[in-house]
Amino acid sequence: MDLFSSASEPNSSLMIDFNLDRDIVFFDIESTGLNVLKDRIVQLALIKYKKDKTAPEELDFLINPQVPISAEAMAVHGITPDMLKGKPTFCEVAEQIYTFIADADLGGYNSDRFDLPMLTEELFRCGFDLDVDNRRTIDVQKIFYKMEPRTLKAAYKVYCDGQLDNAHDALADVRATVEVLAGQIKRYDGVDYEDGDGFITKNPIKNDMKAIHEFIRDYKVVDFTQRLRRDQKGEIIFNFGKYMNQRVSDVFKRDKNYYHWIMQKDFSSQVKKIIKKIMDEVQATENIK
Repeated sequence: MDLFSSASEPNSSLMIDFNLDRDIVFFDIESTGLNVLKDRIVQLALIKYKKDKTAPEELDFLINPQVPISAEAMAVHGITPDMLKGKPTFCEVAEQIYTFIADADLGGYNSDRFDLPMLTEELFRCGFDLDVDNRRTIDVQKIFYKMEPRTLKAAYKVYCDGQLDNAHDALADVRATVEVLAGQIKRYDGVDYEDGDGFITKNPIKNDMKAIHEFIRDYKVVDFTQRLRRDQKGEIIFNFGKYMNQRVSDVFKRDKNYYHWIMQKDFSSQVKKIIKKIMDEVQATENIK
């Protein structure tokens, strides 16, 4: 099936016939820098595709970050402090963003490592908990890196047979990301994937967001900042510090101060939420005994 209802440039409205059992919101962020915990969003663009096949909805914000923009970031996206004068702060638009996303799945380009943790932190600071546990995340870069490891501009050339202009404008990038995913689905329809160990996955890239999510998902990764991972038995372990590779629950049984240290330090809200749940389980077990 042709995913495109009509040929389109990356700056036009995209009517793409994704096979959805849930709404999905594709989004892209431009920011003051690359630290997902300390830096802030200066532009956020979102496009929602709906399972009821109605026209996609777009949101595009310029945001006053209330902190300096690094020279390196400005060199990439070209957004200056003068352009953000009089623009809303993130908290002033947070409820609108949170409501727009609702319970939709989330997609983007390099979104699992950068855009999603940054958005999660911004919303959390404004009192909104973007729960990702029951959402599918479609990071288009992961498909691309597995099948054709390159950049978004190259991905657009490979999958859309075109030249991507206005790269690093959030809305242009998210529109291009949507087109790249559609091109990937078309390109890899019926193509099997063989990993380095010779294990073959039959037709993993198809017009099915659940199947794509399962294919690109790394089950060892627990949080977006990769401070926590799973061991071979599926237990959550530390991926940093003096207790590297040790099970979180075992550490908390003998060193509860380490839990309090993490809760007070500069870790993501997602990490703190996960370890709090583990600590609650440890304490419940100790109370039973």
